[in-house]
Amino acid sequence: MCPHALIPYKPKNPKTRLSSVLEPEEREKFASLMLEDVLGTLKEMCCMPVIVGTELFDSEVVQVTVKDADLNQTLNEILPNTIHDVLIIMADLPLADEASLKRLVATETDMAIVPGRGGGTNVIYLKEPSKFRVNYYGASFLKHLKIAEEAGLSVEVIDSFRLHTDIDEPDDLVELLIHGKGKSRAYLEELGFTLSDVKGRVGIVRKR
Repeated sequence: MCPHALIPYKPKNPKTRLSSVLEPEEREKFASLMLEDVLGTLKEMCCMPVIVGTELFDSEVVQVTVKDADLNQTLNEILPNTIHDVLIIMADLPLADEASLKRLVATETDMAIVPGRGGGTNVIYLKEPSKFRVNYYGASFLKHLKIAEEAGLSVEVIDSFRLHTDIDEPDDLVELLIHGKGKSRAYLEELGFTLSDVKGRVGIVRKR
């Protein structure tokens, strides 16, 4: 049985670090399609997704609005009242698949965590969410390990390429074009993005 899944999401002006390659409207569309890819994977697992967003938007998925754009505060109000296990998964993980998430929820420890690049946190699985609190932004991975230790929770750190690869920078689009199979990859191709092998290093180019 898949747990409920909380998905932080910013529908307006998302992914500003992609501004050099995507226009504002394109970034919003791209972010929404990455979210759809994540939702599709959760659907395959029969999970109940809840989008935790900065504002409501057109979607049939259950939504919770972030109070004053404070993700930590909102999640920390939800977790103490959650009696079942829960996933917290970022919306910019279009490479996430059923196998990688099943590996996460199969942990024998109290919680499992997937670090993102640069010290962030991409996914957390909690068997007893009422005992945990989140602290995103900055080196959140290290902060979450410390919170777990202080709460007496055992932790498994999951090494997963598909869950580790968040899409924030232009170079990240390379991984999506190589390994992606969902709507967000198709959108990049529709916009004219292709792989470019320059001096042995794979990058992206956009054909206008």
